[in-house]
Amino acid sequence: MESMLNKLKSTVTKVTADMTSAVMGNPVTREFEVGRHIASGGPGMCWRIYNGTKKSTKQEVAVFVFDKKMVEKYQKFDKDQIIESLKRGVQQLTRLRHPRLLTVQHPLEESRDCLAFCTEPVFASLSNVLGQWDNLPSPVPTDIKDYKLYDVETKYGLLQISEGLSFLHSGVKMVHGNLCLENVILNKSGAWKIMGFDFSISSTNPSDAEPKYSCKEWEPNLPPLCLPNPEYLAPEYILSVSCDAASDMYSLGVVMHAVFNEGKPVFQVNKHDIFKSFSRQLDQLSRLSPTMLNKIPEEVREHVKMLLSVTPNVRPDADQMTKIPFFDDVGAVTLAYFDSLFQRDNLQKSQFYKNLPKVLPKLPKRVVVYRILPALASEFVNPDMVPFVLPNVLLIAEECTKDEYVRLILPDLSPVFKQQEPVQILLIFLQKMDLLLTKTPPEDIKNSVLPMVYRALEAPSIQIQELCLNIIPTFANLIEYPSMKNALIPRIKSACLQTSSLAVRVNSLVCLGKILEYLDKWYVIDEILPFLQQIPSREPAVLMGVLGIYKCTFSHKKLGIPKEHLAAKSLPHLVSLSIDNNLNLNQFNSFMAVIKDMLTRMEAEHKTKLEQLHSMQEQQRYQSNHSLLSSSDIDDVFGGSSGSAGVNGKANGNSASAPQLNRMSLTLEEKQRLAKEQEQAAKLRNQPALAPQSIKPATPSTQAKDLTSCLLNNMTSLGSLSLTSPPRPGLIQGSTISAYPSTTPMGSMASNGYNPTMGFQTGGQGMRPPGPGLYGGMATTTSTPNFGALTHNQGSTNTPDMSALDSLFTSNKPKVSLNQMAPPKPTPGTTATPWLNQFGSAQPSQTAPMQGAPLVMGGVTSGFGMQANPFFSPQNFSQPTAAPVMNAGGGLRHSSSVNNDLKDLFG
Repeated sequence: MESMLNKLKSTVTKVTADMTSAVMGNPVTREFEVGRHIASGGPGMCWRIYNGTKKSTKQEVAVFVFDKKMVEKYQKFDKDQIIESLKRGVQQLTRLRHPRLLTVQHPLEESRDCLAFCTEPVFASLSNVLGQWDNLPSPVPTDIKDYKLYDVETKYGLLQISEGLSFLHSGVKMVHGNLCLENVILNKSGAWKIMGFDFSISSTNPSDAEPKYSCKEWEPNLPPLCLPNPEYLAPEYILSVSCDAASDMYSLGVVMHAVFNEGKPVFQVNKHDIFKSFSRQLDQLSRLSPTMLNKIPEEVREHVKMLLSVTPNVRPDADQMTKIPFFDDVGAVTLAYFDSLFQRDNLQKSQFYKNLPKVLPKLPKRVVVYRILPALASEFVNPDMVPFVLPNVLLIAEECTKDEYVRLILPDLSPVFKQQEPVQILLIFLQKMDLLLTKTPPEDIKNSVLPMVYRALEAPSIQIQELCLNIIPTFANLIEYPSMKNALIPRIKSACLQTSSLAVRVNSLVCLGKILEYLDKWYVIDEILPFLQQIPSREPAVLMGVLGIYKCTFSHKKLGIPKEHLAAKSLPHLVSLSIDNNLNLNQFNSFMAVIKDMLTRMEAEHKTKLEQLHSMQEQQRYQSNHSLLSSSDIDDVFGGSSGSAGVNGKANGNSASAPQLNRMSLTLEEKQRLAKEQEQAAKLRNQPALAPQSIKPATPSTQAKDLTSCLLNNMTSLGSLSLTSPPRPGLIQGSTISAYPSTTPMGSMASNGYNPTMGFQTGGQGMRPPGPGLYGGMATTTSTPNFGALTHNQGSTNTPDMSALDSLFTSNKPKVSLNQMAPPKPTPGTTATPWLNQFGSAQPSQTAPMQGAPLVMGGVTSGFGMQANPFFSPQNFSQPTAAPVMNAGGGLRHSSSVNNDLKDLFG
């Protein structure tokens, strides 16, 4: 890669150095900047052609440079002959002025190293285009290497040469003497120009009708640059040392042959034996074979054959050649008309420009862009011709790439954007606005194109305003959003409010409705919809336009109108417009249809919102209850925060089995019962706590107790009641046992672990590890209650000591020991409470431990638990008291209702 870059660098350096050394010191460089080497031409391809610019005006030129190093190999005499011949040719060209001759912009300048002069911008010589690349830069420029002549270019080029010869022969009385491919130059626009007047011959009697030309004898010893190209010379020039205008016509025939045969002349001449070659050529021309001309188009083949005739009088003159049918091609005629436009008046030009769009599609793009476009652009200085020229320029712009448009067309259009007269200019631009916005750079759109649209909206002509409003939606998607929001929309609104024309007002509303989709939703709601309420007009067309904007905004997926705006602004406005007396029935129905659609959507949206809010509130309420329930479960597991097992606590057996219950699969009935229990538990937690009826100040303890040891001892003693009890004896006579099975809701609560049992617990469930028999509906058989645990310590009459739990009370409450909170021992023959007798009669003194303080959970009395439960009321359990009936075996005799209740409880 480095070697390639180094090679390229050395090549560029070498070319630059050669150019610099060749031109350096020449007076041409004082006024012109010399660029790169682009082509070669002139006699023997000795002139190097560079592009350049004039320093003062930046005008583009071509710089022809002849390096004197090319003739260093010759003797001084020959060298001087070559230099004089070249200088004579340039001087003659400088004196001649004609559209078909190469235009010299700066005369020949000579320095010690080179000759140089400047001409109009040049592309290449015809010889370069046809494949002769002598004296060209290396590598050959791509544009020359890939250049192909179109038929219209060939036809019009040959026509131009014929016209140039006609000017020389008829106007100047001059014979060119060396017409060949290297002396035909293609300028930058593609026109063919004649140069190389080194061997031109002027008439000796210019005033006479029949000019006479003196011809020099061929001198084979002279250097080639001092002689014309023999392959293009007429035979009489060599053989009879005579020439006239017909000699140039022969040269034209050879040029036409070469153009259609890839640059090859009719005959190859041996320059060392020129006379013998021409004698043989003369014989071949006398019997010219048709195969030699088979590549020449048939319509001009006969004329070429006549031009190559050995008899000069047979050859047609230049004027006759310009009128042959071959040059009547529509493209050639069009190009010829452009070259003669300076001779036409405005009426002729306007007629030509009107018909030009029909011809442009038939011409090659290169011809249109480089030949026709410059001629059209030159007419922009004439305001009267702009409306006729502009459509053709924009038609050419459609076929150009964006780069070509910016480089070749936009510079000429920029001044036209600012022209306001005639008004047709603005109309033409508006009709082609999509083209302008697509190919014009953003900066030029902002500075030139959009200001023209704004002027059209503010124009005094109603027709221009209507056209502009009708066209804007077609290119609205190409306008940047800030420009549309800040400049275009305000002008449309202003045109609607300020105009007195109903058509402009309606078209403004229609235009707004069509470009709504390119606007932001909130801009439409904040700017467009309030603007509709400012329109004072009440014509039906205006009202329907307002309705259309509302409908488009309401129904468009991207936009839409919020229900708040519908309720507060849109619907009131539409309702007031709908009852306007100017509306007919169909228009009124249209209003009502839109109003109903708005009402329906507003109702649906608001209803959905309320439903969602309701659902969210229900979900939050459920989550709040669930969180309270979860915290209560935790309090129950750890014995509650207040130390009261009657309200928040659980039996040890139930608290141990609750986690296992949650992990087991429950039936539908069990889940329903569980839900009811959770609801009742939540209601229970919402009730205020009941304070003891009578509280006596507790005696301060003088000795600190070990709370942990007391709790462990109590738990151990309770566990031993069931785990180490002997075989169950018969029921103790007179013991107070509830005769009601656990079929009530309170019983179901206890069985599921949410509330402690409000009656007497069976001894068999006191400290039993969790098992299948503990869960409702899971046990298949029922066991007889174990009362042995209750009679194990029958002889003891002491109440359990609960003073160790005194520290669980908060400090802000009066400290009352749990011993003092236990109910007083009833005297024989009396009951503890007036309503406790409903569950069993008072027992004799020998059963006082069972009567006074029946243990339920952790040594807490059942009486305290029942008083603390607000759901346990005498009114709910006011069944007649019945003493348990003993059977013969010492057990209970169950009634049928008890059996049924047990079946309901245990399945």
